[in-house]
Amino acid sequence: MIRYALVCKAGHEFESWFASADSYESQERRGLVACPSCGVTRVSRAIMAPAVARRDRDRPAPVAAPPVAEAPQVEAPAPVAVLDEKQRALREMMRALRAEIVEKTEDLGRRFPDEARRMHEGAAPQRSIRGEATAEEARALIEDGVEILPLPPLPDERH
Repeated sequence: MIRYALVCKAGHEFESWFASADSYESQERRGLVACPSCGVTRVSRAIMAPAVARRDRDRPAPVAAPPVAEAPQVEAPAPVAVLDEKQRALREMMRALRAEIVEKTEDLGRRFPDEARRMHEGAAPQRSIRGEATAEEARALIEDGVEILPLPPLPDERH
């Protein structure tokens, strides 16, 4: 796991955990990383000092030098609540959207990529479908102009 200090284009600073640097970059490219303050998905990593594990626990940690008087004082970002009201509302909207998609689509499971391509080519009737596809299969469908919508798992499904 890796923790990043992030900042949105509106200037809000926040932190978030990711499985890896690649995981962050993938989620950021797909617009899945959003500011908890304003919901903006244009975010970037802020400069942050790395956390280094220490082996010298018996010695006191060095004391940091006081800030230079001319340096502007920057207020530390407020901690982000794991489940504040905005997060709860967003999760409820995601649950409602997913429930509607499940209710109004046919689940094809692993047959989804093939059937989506057949529908795109006119070899199968157009209808609302859902199913499973690997990242490579989804990428190939999108590159071929097949209109698909990757559906991220609900936050509860990851824990």
